[in-house]
Amino acid sequence: MSSKSAPPPLPEPLRVAVADSHTHLDMQEGTVEEALARAAAVGVETVVQVGCDIKGSRWAAETAAAHGSVHAAVALHPNEAPRIVLGDPDGWSRQGAREAGGDSALDDALGEIDRLAALGQVKAVGETGLDYFRTGPDGIAAQERSFRAHIEIAKRHGKALVIHDREAHADVLRILAEEGAPERTVFHCYSGDAEMAQVCAANGYFMSFAGNVTFKNAQPLRDALAVAPRELVLVETDAPFLTPAPYRGRPNAPYLIPVTLRAMAQVLGLDEDTLAAAISANTAAAFDY
Repeated sequence: MSSKSAPPPLPEPLRVAVADSHTHLDMQEGTVEEALARAAAVGVETVVQVGCDIKGSRWAAETAAAHGSVHAAVALHPNEAPRIVLGDPDGWSRQGAREAGGDSALDDALGEIDRLAALGQVKAVGETGLDYFRTGPDGIAAQERSFRAHIEIAKRHGKALVIHDREAHADVLRILAEEGAPERTVFHCYSGDAEMAQVCAANGYFMSFAGNVTFKNAQPLRDALAVAPRELVLVETDAPFLTPAPYRGRPNAPYLIPVTLRAMAQVLGLDEDTLAAAISANTAAAFDY
């Protein structure tokens, strides 16, 4: 393997154990057991496994049932909803090419998410929200309908809501306000600026920071982290995506959480143990485990 594609080395272990609040073990190399063992070796003792479609959500629920250190989140990703309704001729997602199913197909899929959300090992409904980066204007109605339905499912089951917000800040905040956000709402891979962080803070929304907070051009994210209340800050990998610097472009995994957490501690002027203890408590509060 070239160094570009090789997994990064294990970082120095954290002294205070933390959780990876958002990962996709089903998209990573190797077994779940290997991933969890590597993570535990560096002090990442808990992970939230996030589903993006029916198949992935079922897998998340099964994996959480089989492993005490894994909690599940189930949902149709914002980009999945338009594919169900309008079809996916290019087969961009893992399901391959699909025919348009219309609103009834989306209702059926949401029914399955609702069923999974009732399970004890499923701690959250997500990732749901809006994504204007990958879905054009024709898909917005399906995304919005799906997002509103997920909010309702989360509230009815008393589960956390995990939000995917890509280039859609104002509309995500507006829909949360219109529907009434669940008691526990997490902005996964927080991508807003400091001003939006203040809005999230005022509403008690958790902000989860990923490896991109370490990127050179990510000063607005670091500014947001600096103003986010310490009790609302989480850390995540979103692995296999968003590998932190200096390993950007190589495969990400939960064991790399310490790299991001240390960068966050520097931004906040905190020692890493203090930040790790806060994040550990925050994640347990956000996902109610």
